[in-house]
Amino acid sequence: MTQTVTQQQFEHLKAFGTATIHEAQGQKGALDGALKPLDPTVRMAGPALTVDLRPGDNLMVHYALTKARPGDVLVLDAKAFTEAGPWGDVLTLAAQQVGLAGLVINGAVRDGSAIVEMGFPVFCRGLSIKGTNKNQPGKVNVPVCIGGVSISPGDIVVGDRDGLVVVAAEEIETVIAKSVEREEKEVWMREQLLQGKTMVDLLGLAETLERFGLN
Repeated sequence: MTQTVTQQQFEHLKAFGTATIHEAQGQKGALDGALKPLDPTVRMAGPALTVDLRPGDNLMVHYALTKARPGDVLVLDAKAFTEAGPWGDVLTLAAQQVGLAGLVINGAVRDGSAIVEMGFPVFCRGLSIKGTNKNQPGKVNVPVCIGGVSISPGDIVVGDRDGLVVVAAEEIETVIAKSVEREEKEVWMREQLLQGKTMVDLLGLAETLERFGLN
């Protein structure tokens, strides 16, 4: 059964941030740290529209945009190839016309400054001025593995300055609830620190430190 995710839930995930979500779901789902936002001020959350690409070819990107729905995050697996940019400012405009929430590419993009000016969230491994061909087949809406994490069509991808995390759609309610709990705990911890407590006190680390002779 397909899990329906509401816009309010997407907004909750964006507000929590990727680090909170990663911890709340048991330290899983984090893509590797080499995938960075072009603009560190952006935040995004949406269901994954996955694309398995041949490195150096973007034919399937153009095809995928014909299948995209507003709010989707386009997830392109270009096999970590960074010597060509399958995505640029023109495709960004096309994505904005569709209403995409953002892009994750296991590879490089070009026209970085223009994309930032357009306000479109893009997470990638780097920049490359080199173009691509448009003659190699690929696959759309299939599981892909990016940054050490398997991403299935419809999984929720959340991105911000800290990085990217994937949430299974059927786990979103639990993840949101645990993220709320984590944020409430951190509010309490900040209050305790302002009252003179230490992190050793709050985390109960005294016995562990003593075991290592750190009195």
